[in-house]
Amino acid sequence: MRYIDLPEYGGPEKMQLAEGDTPEVGAGEVLIRVEAAGVNRPDVVQRQGYYPPPPGASPVLGLEVAGEIVAVGEGVSRWQVGDRVCALTNGGGYAEYALAPAGQCLPIPQGLNAVEAAALPETFFTVWSNLMHRAGLKQGEVLLVHGGSSGIGTTAIQIAANLGVRVFATAGSAEKCAACEKLGAERAINYREQDFVAEVLAATDGKGADVILDMVGGDYVDRNIQCAARDGRIVNIAFLAGAKVEVNMLPVMLKRLILTGSTLRPQPAEVKAAIAQDLEAQVWPLVAAGKIRPQIAATFPLAEVAAAHRLMESSSHIGKIVLEV
Repeated sequence: MRYIDLPEYGGPEKMQLAEGDTPEVGAGEVLIRVEAAGVNRPDVVQRQGYYPPPPGASPVLGLEVAGEIVAVGEGVSRWQVGDRVCALTNGGGYAEYALAPAGQCLPIPQGLNAVEAAALPETFFTVWSNLMHRAGLKQGEVLLVHGGSSGIGTTAIQIAANLGVRVFATAGSAEKCAACEKLGAERAINYREQDFVAEVLAATDGKGADVILDMVGGDYVDRNIQCAARDGRIVNIAFLAGAKVEVNMLPVMLKRLILTGSTLRPQPAEVKAAIAQDLEAQVWPLVAAGKIRPQIAATFPLAEVAAAHRLMESSSHIGKIVLEV
């Protein structure tokens, strides 16, 4: 099979199209003939050498795919050869064939093509696990999503809005803010021109946000604390502006805040399988009904993966970047 090799860490040019053996399916796994693979920020960080794959995972980049199952491992009962699925992989997605644990596969929702389906798993698993399992977001609450025009952001806005949550988002341009509001955000705040703390507090009569989903870090950590409502939950899933910060814990105590965070990839297979079950039961019907749609910013052929990573690093896109295999 063809796949994207990374002989050494570094810039996008380090990735090379190569040929190698097709993976052999193991117990509890399926082998997928990949039609499309999503590109995600963790892929960039792994390429740079700062996010090594967990033990036993493929060193090949790529955490989500869509395509057709061509082999089924021992102990797999739900899936059969010929089933069309999208899957959260543990690595190996930038390839013509990829393995995935059976519990991390989901049927391609009705009405979606392979490119759209490949844009679902990584962001939908991440958003659902952090907003629902970790933060306990509830109908009627206020959610603030930073990076609202990213793959994570566009997913979080749509899921939360469809569950009856008031959604606010931050983004870096008028175009990105308009996209966030079109997807269901009550208000999108241009962080280059406005103070999101003041804007959210004003829009909520001084209450603030019950849940904040942040991938920025840096000085946003303290500002999130200022912006949070009493009993608020602040969830960090990345630190694009830095992970080491000084925090005044007094308002955390006075407001009874929860500061938490997570990474998806190292979590046990049974945890990811439970997320998949929740998504299929509660979110997949909304996708099939057209109420939630993956936002595709751009597609690239597999061989042009370097261009895809450059676009990801530019942060100029709105939504997801996908490789067509």
